[in-house]
Amino acid sequence: MRRYGSCLLLVLVGAAVLRISLFSELYLRYVQAGLRPYLVVSGGVLVLLGVGMAVVRRTVDDHEHADGHEHGHGIGGPRVAWLLTLPALALLLFPPPALGSYSAEREAAQQAAQGVGTFPALPAGDPVELTLGEFGSRAIYDSGRSLKGRTVRMTGFVTHGEDGTWYVTRLRVTCCAADATTSKVEVRGAADGAPPVDTWITVTGTWHPKGELGTDGAWPPVVDASAVRRVTEPADPYETR
Repeated sequence: MRRYGSCLLLVLVGAAVLRISLFSELYLRYVQAGLRPYLVVSGGVLVLLGVGMAVVRRTVDDHEHADGHEHGHGIGGPRVAWLLTLPALALLLFPPPALGSYSAEREAAQQAAQGVGTFPALPAGDPVELTLGEFGSRAIYDSGRSLKGRTVRMTGFVTHGEDGTWYVTRLRVTCCAADATTSKVEVRGAADGAPPVDTWITVTGTWHPKGELGTDGAWPPVVDASAVRRVTEPADPYETR
């Protein structure tokens, strides 16, 4: 059985990749949607490679037995190598959750990096759906004050700060979860107070100006909430940049 350890490992890893990319949308916890085809192909190749290696080794075994000789090649390797199956099984059976409040809180306060300027006008009609990144950019850098007088709606998970402050938060990715950065908006005026950490919510409200544009004093931006509604975690928990 030890001779087939590497084959089993390849099949397990491939099956785990296929499980999160082909048979579910769990891959969105780790990478952007555009990478799905590459994950599916990679998982399929690993499964086929593992099965192919097993077939070849079985053929060699049968040939040796027919000749009455045991050549001793391909003999398993150290038993500790079987431990490599544990992370593959873990990914297959218990995929880790998306990044949440712990990852968001590890990032230091954002620094003004893009400079103050004007932004395009928001779409007509209230409330207007915005990502947290869009709201934050306009709140901190928009000299045209396009958020003034507008009702906005944003979705994210809850993180808590000091002195009773709390935020609607979302992680933003460029490629995958490894490069995630934080977008968050302080929520004020919610009738029922702060929901538990990591609860997914949709906040409706208006921009509350704070600090001088383009400075650390304007971050994090603030929304005066008129409604806070609990929602289920979206299939894609990240915002893209």
